[in-house]
Amino acid sequence: MSEMERIGNQLKHAFEGPAWHGPAVLEVLGGVTAAQAAARPIPAAHSIWEITLHMATWKRVVRQRLLGRKLDVTDEEDWPRVVDAGGAAWDSAVEALKAEHRELMQTVAGAAESRLDEPLVPGGNTGYIQLHGVIQHDLYHAGQIAVLRKA
Repeated sequence: MSEMERIGNQLKHAFEGPAWHGPAVLEVLGGVTAAQAAARPIPAAHSIWEITLHMATWKRVVRQRLLGRKLDVTDEEDWPRVVDAGGAAWDSAVEALKAEHRELMQTVAGAAESRLDEPLVPGGNTGYIQLHGVIQHDLYHAGQIAVLRKA
């Protein structure tokens, strides 16, 4: 198995499961309602909804960087605001996260192994660091979501 295939495998497990550490992103999001996603049980923390939008942003950013496109992320893109807290909007947010994940997986599957050792954009981190970073990012936020669900 190539290193790029191993990374793809870890991306899949962190997002879809089963993950070694506990619930993967989709497992922890399973059954979350729009009201739960928009709630702020910990006042100073982001909501589940905001975290979901944030994860989608960074999957897109890493994918675009893997394709050689430099993206600067604004504060509004990094932590998008929830403007419609209805059920259809929540379903759309989750579907957007899933779509970004699928596109990232496809890009990783088609990427040259050499991209792992190269900065993805001039002056940036290598593909290895960015791809492992997005895996770590998923797991970090899955843990936050799990805590928010219990709060």
